[in-house]
Amino acid sequence: MQAVIMAGGKGTRLSSVTKDVPKPMVDFCGKPLLEYIIGNLRENGVNDIILVIGYLGDVIKNHFGTGEKFGVQIRYFTEETPLGTAGALPLISDALSDTFFLVFGDLFLNIDFEKFADFHREKGAEITLFAHPNSHPFDSDIIITDNTDRVTGWSYKKDERKGYYENLVNAGLYVIEKSVLPQSAEEKLDLEKDIIIPAVSSGAVYAYRSSEYVKDIGTPERLEKVEADYLLGVTEKRNLKNRQKCIFVDRDGTINRFVGFLRKPGEIELLPGVAEAIRRINESEYLAVCITNQPVVARGEVTFEELDNINNKMHTLLGNEGAYLDGLFFCPHHPDMGFDGEIKELKFDCDCRKPKTGLVKKAAERFNIDVSNSFVIGDTYADVLTGKNAGAKTFLLRSGAEDKFEKYKCDPDFMAYDLLEAVNIILG
Repeated sequence: MQAVIMAGGKGTRLSSVTKDVPKPMVDFCGKPLLEYIIGNLRENGVNDIILVIGYLGDVIKNHFGTGEKFGVQIRYFTEETPLGTAGALPLISDALSDTFFLVFGDLFLNIDFEKFADFHREKGAEITLFAHPNSHPFDSDIIITDNTDRVTGWSYKKDERKGYYENLVNAGLYVIEKSVLPQSAEEKLDLEKDIIIPAVSSGAVYAYRSSEYVKDIGTPERLEKVEADYLLGVTEKRNLKNRQKCIFVDRDGTINRFVGFLRKPGEIELLPGVAEAIRRINESEYLAVCITNQPVVARGEVTFEELDNINNKMHTLLGNEGAYLDGLFFCPHHPDMGFDGEIKELKFDCDCRKPKTGLVKKAAERFNIDVSNSFVIGDTYADVLTGKNAGAKTFLLRSGAEDKFEKYKCDPDFMAYDLLEAVNIILG
């Protein structure tokens, strides 16, 4: 495939470190940032690259030339005046392949582009956004999706948010079909407003959820943090071509206070230290994934939409404290019949209800997780047995529910008072 890299940024907020180079050429551990982007593309077989340049574009041209010494073929398009985030695309339409990656040049990334493209093809999408949670969703534009990952709307950071939301943010990385581009260009084009939003209304835009490393380096503080992650090997380890390590956490009694069958968002209250614990996971090489039984759906007490709203309150509360979950997987089933209002099609003995391992397997498939190098943390013996059945190391917490599901009683590998103590033990 082909990649278009938007490399015309001036980098005003980075002026203290960019000096006389454009933002994509800022020094990153001894090399220009743009070299890392091109290197990640090359490693995934993407050798045909178009660089859209503007401010001090000759600096980029002089460094990369034809791309031969970097193992790629590079062509250039120069914006004589700024054309917005997408104005160059119709002007280079003749040089574009039918499907191409679009990358913004102020990102440090290390991802499996092949997996990204496979998702795009499987969905039959016109545009696929690389989407992930971040540590500041309250001042980010939030992507809204349905249960097939189709993008259905946006919650803009400038708008007042009255409800709860999933922490899912556009990372600035795309797979695009050339056919969705305007046939002619205005003076300027905004990628989101002029191209993506119209395609959303036709149902052709999808969000590719990934835990891989994609971060912008738009301020000196962000640049410093990303360089530290790179030197620690975190950026490479998060690439989904590599086996991931994960800390699986239960929900009720582990993340939030146990109240029995939780049926309303108002009943969600984070336990003390939980946000700090999950922030620590986020800053490590481990993923943070929640796995939870939610039989209230099968019992007819909570709809799928209501459960989403409950979980979204949890995401919102965590996000407000700079923490996020890389994934959340729930079992809506229940094996026992006989409840008023129950949903009969959900009343069966499934393979995902803990202590069975279906939720762990689903997460492991999504994120290429090495379960044997991972942990399961929960406040019941059912959580511990789930981890043992899956081959992970286990923690039993003394917080949470008083009833530890004695029928599943087994010996955990470790004990801790709460999630923060368990995470501190794991991370040393």
